[in-house]
Amino acid sequence: MTYYSNNLATLDFDFEAFPVAAIALEPSNIERAIQISNAIPNESQQWQTYLNALALFGFAQWLEERGSDIPLESANSTVLQPEYANVFQAVANLTVGSFKLCLIATGSLTDEQVIIPQTVINLPEFAAHFYVLIEVKEEFEQVIIRGFLRRDRLDSQCHAVNLQPNSDWTYSVPLAWFDNDPDRLLLYLRCLEPAGILLPEIASDRIAALSTVQGELETLLPLLQSTETALWQVLNWQQGTAVLTNPELVEWVYRLQIKAISNEASETQNELRNYLSDLLNLLTQRTVNVARWLQDQIDELAQGLSWVLMPPSFVPATVSMRSTPSLEAVLPAAEFEEIIRQLAHTGMEIPTAARGAYQDIGLADIQARLYALTWPFLSPENTPEWTLLLVLGPAPGSALPHGIRLRVSDQSGVLVQRTLNRNSMDNYLYVLIAGRWDEKFLATITLPNGTTLTLPPFAFRP
Repeated sequence: MTYYSNNLATLDFDFEAFPVAAIALEPSNIERAIQISNAIPNESQQWQTYLNALALFGFAQWLEERGSDIPLESANSTVLQPEYANVFQAVANLTVGSFKLCLIATGSLTDEQVIIPQTVINLPEFAAHFYVLIEVKEEFEQVIIRGFLRRDRLDSQCHAVNLQPNSDWTYSVPLAWFDNDPDRLLLYLRCLEPAGILLPEIASDRIAALSTVQGELETLLPLLQSTETALWQVLNWQQGTAVLTNPELVEWVYRLQIKAISNEASETQNELRNYLSDLLNLLTQRTVNVARWLQDQIDELAQGLSWVLMPPSFVPATVSMRSTPSLEAVLPAAEFEEIIRQLAHTGMEIPTAARGAYQDIGLADIQARLYALTWPFLSPENTPEWTLLLVLGPAPGSALPHGIRLRVSDQSGVLVQRTLNRNSMDNYLYVLIAGRWDEKFLATITLPNGTTLTLPPFAFRP
């Protein structure tokens, strides 16, 4: 007969009891968290992203079970956007009801300090009404809501003790500051008005701030190509703020590291690094509003750059078969009209309502003339869009050198680049692009010797 002792206290069980408040994670959520973390090129950030994703899914499950009447919107949260998950240690921009929440995921609570990223405290774009501390027990496939911290309490406590950030852009916040009753969080989410917890206002001078560090970022950001390098190891906080508050730069860093781990050709990586200058100019420079041309107007910036508006009659309604006249014998409008006639032979359709302007350009010892033509249209989805046609040709009495390039970029990358080849029959370069009304285009002219001229971005602002 086998004898079992009734004295359980004498037995030494080697296991960790499951807390009553633990939330069991669904297998599908664990698989999704793995997929999310696998999309992160920064090796030091992959594990934290995995914990962040589990924390989000566990919190969503907890809210569904305890407060199904409170809506949760996670699509804009940083962990579900790979470019942000690549640089964020927390789950910011999570909307629950009318509140913004930030989830602080940790693998274990081994001391009395909670590490909170400086980004979610000092940058208004990512600040939250509540900071929720979530312990992720990934080995047991469960999470535990350990507590939460109101933003107003965080502010007052930080001010009281003059809390300073660590060198790695984090704060070490005492665990005692957190309220350890998750039910109280549910009560706040149901009954409190968001105005009861004030959030810092987003600064209105973000572009000006970016301009002050533009040259520094052009040099430093390529150093982030290493997937083992974090932003704080390369940038100071002012520079980091400029990057993190401009989504296009966050995306650029992500693409740079993705190309590094995919072993893409160094030429492709160099193109991305070279594009950084275009991107910074698109973000910081004033724009030429070509939509004004449609009303026979030209804005102050274009006037200052010596753009000259051409009359509406220069766009031909039909294609002429006559030969090209001498460029020295025609006015700019007539010259461009003939160029358009030639382009029409290639099948390019230009409405008679299109309007254009030209600018004479001196670059090194080269004299050139740049024409720009624009018109609006509706996409097949009935989205308002606009077209920009750029034509780079020689000034009267001169010629463009072989090897001269015309490049056009937008905030997603280099769109097109044309080069005047030695065997080309043309004596001009043209680029035709289209985009939404909120998109801008940046044109850059590069001589064979590397001399470059970047024009202010073109925009369409009716």
